[in-house]
Amino acid sequence: MTSRAAPDPGTDRRSGPLTAVRVVELAGIGPGPFACMLLADLGADVIRIDRPGGTPLPLPVPPEADLLRRGRPSVALDLRHPDGPATVLRLVEAADALVEGFRPGVAERLGLGPDVCLGRNPRLVYGRMTGWGQSGPLARSAGHDNDYIAITGALAAIGPAGGPPQLPLNLLGDFGGGAMYLVMGLLAGLLEARTSGRGQVVDAAIVDGTAHLATMVAGLVGSGVWSTQRGTNALDGSLPWYSVYEARDGGWLAVGALEEPFWDALLDGLGLTGAVPDRRDPSTWPALRALLADRFRTRTRDEWAGTFEGTDACVAPVLDLTEAPRHPHLVARGTYAERDGLVQPTPAPRFSRTPGALSTPPPIPGSDTRQALTAWGIGDVDALIASGAAVQS
Repeated sequence: MTSRAAPDPGTDRRSGPLTAVRVVELAGIGPGPFACMLLADLGADVIRIDRPGGTPLPLPVPPEADLLRRGRPSVALDLRHPDGPATVLRLVEAADALVEGFRPGVAERLGLGPDVCLGRNPRLVYGRMTGWGQSGPLARSAGHDNDYIAITGALAAIGPAGGPPQLPLNLLGDFGGGAMYLVMGLLAGLLEARTSGRGQVVDAAIVDGTAHLATMVAGLVGSGVWSTQRGTNALDGSLPWYSVYEARDGGWLAVGALEEPFWDALLDGLGLTGAVPDRRDPSTWPALRALLADRFRTRTRDEWAGTFEGTDACVAPVLDLTEAPRHPHLVARGTYAERDGLVQPTPAPRFSRTPGALSTPPPIPGSDTRQALTAWGIGDVDALIASGAAVQS
């Protein structure tokens, strides 16, 4: 095995609890890049392997705005060239983990499957990110976030009563059920490898992660407490005091006054302390909802937000993605930052002693080929570029 080359201290700006971790990322789309962004945000030394010309995306995102690629260098390797996979395997020897998001069997056909990689580095944690998983009737089928969450039951549970299921962007599947479970699996595998000296394969499937996220609801369904009819349950909008209401200016307020003291604070803020229907009687809920809706329409979103800010009424303005970075609480916490001309979320979660940090902006694919390969101990980079196995943009 080759020795690990230390990163150039003059260019390394990484910080966080994972600075000792080195990851090879075989570039993909969606959850794989998000997982590697998270690892890089927390300090991991991630080297991203792009195909020459870049990895095609389903949306027309300029490279400099593709924030999922931030924090790590881009190396362009032609994996159809004999020296392309061979170079990846040399990187694997110096890595703690590898992430790939191909359909099952593709990495094996490239000569980069888990058996080959673990043969080169027995301590490697090999992360596989897919929608359907590595096995099962649909494993080799195409799919996207909405398909994966559809078969888990999660999509059917989201939406208003009498209306169609509502797509929760791709937050629930790609990033919640996919990327976050991949990261958790990688970190668990790395922790176990410290004691066993042996790596393993992490099969992270969006269907598995999304189903797991719905564990609480699954228990409620099994006990008969939760209905499979949308918009009829405690947390899906059926309760008048756990819902959203439109304000006079067309803005919206999220209301979450589940507990009795919070309900009292809500009524007090709304000026409805007189005769209000008893919320313990479900037959009053339509009238109660109408009462709250009429009251919220008397003022603007921001006027109501000012009324309830700092109270226990559990009322918050529904902000769009351009407004959120300006909210005083998020400003105070530094939840967003402007970097390289883009407003973007900062690393999460927070660490008291080894905080993560935004480091490098999203690179142009292949722009770091020479420097990154050299930093990882590859000594014949010029020859690789001359042969066409590697491309320096």
